[in-house]
Amino acid sequence: EVQLVESGGGLVQPGGSLRLSCAASGFTFSSTAMSWVRQAPGKGLEWVSSINSGGGINSGGGDTRYTDSVEGRFTISRDNLKNRLYLRMNSLKPEDTAVYYCTPRDYSGYEGQVIDDLDYRGQGTQVTVSS
Repeated sequence: EVQLVESGGGLVQPGGSLRLSCAASGFTFSSTAMSWVRQAPGKGLEWVSSINSGGGINSGGGDTRYTDSVEGRFTISRDNLKNRLYLRMNSLKPEDTAVYYCTPRDYSGYEGQVIDDLDYRGQGTQVTVSS
């Protein structure tokens, strides 16, 4: 059974930083591309970032991709030994406010589109950017 547990969200002022974490189990994490997807209040699911599996269990991941609105501010990374996915978010803006989900699969093909649903998702972690 695929299990995803996101953590690290919270309330932060504009310009602040957060680091999200996702603990994954129930599938071969080290050989699976991973994504972060978010859902803002009243809006649909939006792709944020993806990372390839990289070179195996001892790899820190491969190619990364970001939606334009977070490019240069967010950094996705992974630890294939610990089955963990991360999202470092800097220079946060109010428009980054959303519930953030980690999910297996590369959803970068959905850039600019609303994702109907995710194959798998955890409970998500709330990020609120407000002064």
